[in-house]
Amino acid sequence: MPELSQETERGRGAAPFGLAEVTGPSMVPTLHHGDRLLVRYGGVVRPGDVVVLRHPFQQDLLVVKRAVERRDGGWWVLGDNPYAGGDSTDYGVVPGELILGKALLRFRPAGAGQRSPLAAVRWALSAVRPLLPDRSASRRLRAR
Repeated sequence: MPELSQETERGRGAAPFGLAEVTGPSMVPTLHHGDRLLVRYGGVVRPGDVVVLRHPFQQDLLVVKRAVERRDGGWWVLGDNPYAGGDSTDYGVVPGELILGKALLRFRPAGAGQRSPLAAVRWALSAVRPLLPDRSASRRLRAR
């Protein structure tokens, strides 16, 4: 169930920004396996933001989820893929000190089969996207 490569923590130090690589399907369709994230560490988290956090039961495991709402004791987080699991429906509220930062941008590396000029242009137009807060996340929470 890992969501980010463990290399995310390396070299972080006091830098306010970092890069992370997504692994796993829990944030599909927003994020896919292999996507890279630009993460702002320590920023203010609001409902709907995509956040990087430490797993509450496995502190060495980093995951990416959507912060849905602030509750007593921390944040309720959900994956965008309701069939993948591994979110607050499994482990409850995540304490605020486990939230490391929020993801600002998603960029996809070029695929091996993108050799034609048209494929390169298509990739360039869709590779970088801002990760905007999903305010409809609270509706998904009520539906669960």
